[in-house]
Amino acid sequence: MTNPWLPTPAQSEPAVAEPQPARSTGVFGPRAPQASVVPRPDTGGLHTWDSGPARGNPPWWWVGCHGGAGVGTLDVLMPGGADGGRGWPVASDGGPTRVVLVARANANGLRAAQLACRQWASGSVPTVVLLGLAAVADAPGRPPKPLADLLTLVAGGFPHVWTVPWIESLRLGEVPPPARLPKPVLRMRADLTRVLTGGA
Repeated sequence: MTNPWLPTPAQSEPAVAEPQPARSTGVFGPRAPQASVVPRPDTGGLHTWDSGPARGNPPWWWVGCHGGAGVGTLDVLMPGGADGGRGWPVASDGGPTRVVLVARANANGLRAAQLACRQWASGSVPTVVLLGLAAVADAPGRPPKPLADLLTLVAGGFPHVWTVPWIESLRLGEVPPPARLPKPVLRMRADLTRVLTGGA
């Protein structure tokens, strides 16, 4: 029998599972724009430019979030796309344009990618289909923990994120043959093919 003069014992709260960190390659955040504050080009956002009729556009555009992002490197490693410079390509007929944002995997590069993603997510470039982010290594080896954590944070805003490792031979102007490309690059190529043909 319960004593009415004693306080009722507090109910223990259910245990909450610890959040799992996002992987640096895979499916992450929104696939469509969300309402948000729009970063302007003068505050870190990207400008837009007329890419002509959508039918004449390449399968995807590489768009650098900042100077030296690695667009040229990816254009060489994965033919099929086109260099979109540092701005959103917008088709003159209002058709869709597909974009992979590119940034160096250092603090400045990842913050620039975050700003560009916020700009897309705000709906200010509604005809752009954002395929994901390619984070290009800026040094050999594994990134330090603060950068790995920042990449995990930034990755939450992108449909896909691919990490492109340091490729030493590129410094000497030597492009490795397809059979010798690093596994993350091969995985990115396969993911792009799947996304462009209607896969998840």
